[in-house]
Amino acid sequence: MIATLLFVAFLSLMFLGVPIGAALGLAGAVAIGLANSEAQWFGLLAVPQNFYAGLGKYPLLAIPMFVLVGSIFDRSGVALRLVNFAVSIVGRGPGMLPLVAIAVAMFMGGISGSGPATAAAVGGVMIAAMARAGYPAGYSASVVASAAATDILIPPSVAFIVYSVLVPGASVPALFAAGMFPGVLAGLSLIIPAVWLARRHGMGKLEAGLARPPFWRSLREASWGLAAPVVILGGMRMGWFTPTEAAVVAVFYGLFVGMVVHRTIRVRDLFPILREAGELSAVILVVVSLAGIFAFSLSTLGVIDPVTRAIVESGLNESGVLALIIVLLLIMGMFLDGISIMLIFVPLMAPIMAHYQWDVVWFGVVLVLTIAIGQFTPPMAVNLMVSAKIAQARMEATTRWVLWLVAAMCLAMIAVVAWPQIALWLPARLGY
Repeated sequence: MIATLLFVAFLSLMFLGVPIGAALGLAGAVAIGLANSEAQWFGLLAVPQNFYAGLGKYPLLAIPMFVLVGSIFDRSGVALRLVNFAVSIVGRGPGMLPLVAIAVAMFMGGISGSGPATAAAVGGVMIAAMARAGYPAGYSASVVASAAATDILIPPSVAFIVYSVLVPGASVPALFAAGMFPGVLAGLSLIIPAVWLARRHGMGKLEAGLARPPFWRSLREASWGLAAPVVILGGMRMGWFTPTEAAVVAVFYGLFVGMVVHRTIRVRDLFPILREAGELSAVILVVVSLAGIFAFSLSTLGVIDPVTRAIVESGLNESGVLALIIVLLLIMGMFLDGISIMLIFVPLMAPIMAHYQWDVVWFGVVLVLTIAIGQFTPPMAVNLMVSAKIAQARMEATTRWVLWLVAAMCLAMIAVVAWPQIALWLPARLGY
């Protein structure tokens, strides 16, 4: 009865427009209070305890730092220099600017690890360039939004950090390594339909008439941005610092590049950068902490075991259960952000992973890849909202283009499901 009330309260609050984090926390608190009606006040002490426990995890310290890195590199002009360098390599022509947008977004994923941050940084540069070359605004927004979705796969990744906190045995270095090849595969899968659509519909005809940046000059200007993933990921691999410490190193590296090298960030710019990063980090961490209350209520009320038994005993085989989970996550991804999906569903899926003995690192990659698809799948796609706003395009104008890109990344996800070694070979090779 109380378990039913838990989900009814959560869904009702969401439909009333209550923010997802508050809905999770309020529903969990009500359920805990009712479950301990004989000693209500002692039971409700679990609410603040679990709120604090949701935040008191060392790996979560990396989240505000990587969010800050994204804000710093957004304002430092690194994205523009990377775009010029990529154009100097692939040249001009129909379909080349979308290819550059995807490549640069993938590379930015090795710096910030946040999809919306990359959508803003790359979109601010690429959407205007694509508009000048004759690409429709809806198409440009779709390409940038889908490309930015690869960022939660390519390390460093905020999503993998949250997953490591929720699932024992899933280390951050192993998840970072496991996300590399699937992230690249997802990006390559987007390039094919993006270029094909551009050439089929005669987009970018003005692109061929634009000047091609000189290679060596572009390389020199982009060198500091190109070195950022090497510093971040290389330092972790060499054992110089942990993933959490790497986030702090990345912040100081970004400030050095922006304030000393390119001089695009001034002292007076630091306050809006810190404020922007602080607001976004606060949203993420408050949702994480409130979800801890919801997860505690799930375990206290004994909801997880019956749900697990119902799925396992549904008559579906192992492949059918996995397909059901993926379809459910894809649908949820259309309406919820990735962090919220993890916080709600991972506690329910952990016993299923244990029952079928799925590799927790591989399943984490599949989960994050599924969430990445949801970040640019209408109607409530966070990346698509950011890029559409920059392009001044309505969400409806992106649908005819973005569904091709959704289908392409779904094929990449199916490949990772069918061949787990795409994700697991690199962690095994590196000894994680």
